[in-house]
Amino acid sequence: MSNSNTAQEQFNPMYAWKGNTPLDTDDRLKEFTRKSMLGWEEQYKDYSRLWLELPQKYEIGDYPLHVDLELASICNLRCPMCFTLNQSFKDSVNQVFMDFNLFQKVIDEIAGKVYKVNLGLRGESTLHPRFIEAVAYAKTKEIYEVTTITNASRLYLNFFIESVKAGIDRFTISIDGLEQEYDKIRKPLKFKDILNKLKAIKDYKEQNNLIKPLIKVQGVWPAIRPNPSEYYNTIAPFVDLVTYIPLSDWRHQDTNIVYVEQFSCPVLYQRLVVGADGQVIMCLHDQDAENILGNAHYQTIYDIWHGQKFMEIRESHKRENFRLINTCRKCLLPRKTVGEKAIVNGRDIWIENYINRNQVIDS
Repeated sequence: MSNSNTAQEQFNPMYAWKGNTPLDTDDRLKEFTRKSMLGWEEQYKDYSRLWLELPQKYEIGDYPLHVDLELASICNLRCPMCFTLNQSFKDSVNQVFMDFNLFQKVIDEIAGKVYKVNLGLRGESTLHPRFIEAVAYAKTKEIYEVTTITNASRLYLNFFIESVKAGIDRFTISIDGLEQEYDKIRKPLKFKDILNKLKAIKDYKEQNNLIKPLIKVQGVWPAIRPNPSEYYNTIAPFVDLVTYIPLSDWRHQDTNIVYVEQFSCPVLYQRLVVGADGQVIMCLHDQDAENILGNAHYQTIYDIWHGQKFMEIRESHKRENFRLINTCRKCLLPRKTVGEKAIVNGRDIWIENYINRNQVIDS
């Protein structure tokens, strides 16, 4: 039987880490990567090589390979498993829209130096009143790939068409389960509505011979587990890739955590996160902004990327002392996983769940 994990490492190194793994076939994963490369094939080769090589060598590029620009730390949903419901998040995170002048300042600096920008992190990026303008601005500044993650509450066809005109390269859409399960988790959104949006988007792309924006779907594993084949078969015909996410300790409740040996985080050499309020946080898993590395309002991305605070964090990881950092101790990446076999249309898929992590929504 085919195992998607083999393909993920061969064709797209960005999936070769925990937390987001294909349920899809090898052929579709390969095609997804081929389409992602269109228009920047040579640069993508460098990007993919450096994505793996820099962490292995503990080397820091002049700039990160990827920048997460959080257009919104505000969300319009209250999903039961989400860290935005934590009191620590409410107490420590400024829930705002990113100032557009700040957005332009960052893009102007990293133009031609950073391969990819993701317009999102903790909130719903499409709520930003200048989302379309942000996409267009980034695409005019030599950013090869501009993406976002969304709950699709605003992804009606007109909004999608405007995003296409602006040049967005990919939407990652969170779809947790089917029908009643989705409706319960993502309320007040309805599964029938999200499926109709996917169908309308596919029809528009086909009618206009569009490859991009690619549409990737992700869902938390407990919502998919009851019938992964039905989940896949319902969604896959309308999108480019279907993936799952094991349920992480987003609520920061786990105590009996088992870690991998000799862990040093690759993200520290790959990505930089600028929060909606301008604070640069340690990484995309520092949801509560416990580790502030600088402020993009008055510092450059270059200076923050090479700054003493970031260097000290990297050195701690290099010495395998990551557990001294509270955020890293709670993170999903250094946690050991245990395999669970699922079958999707006769294909064996090895699901990685975190040891001692209850795969039940709202836990």
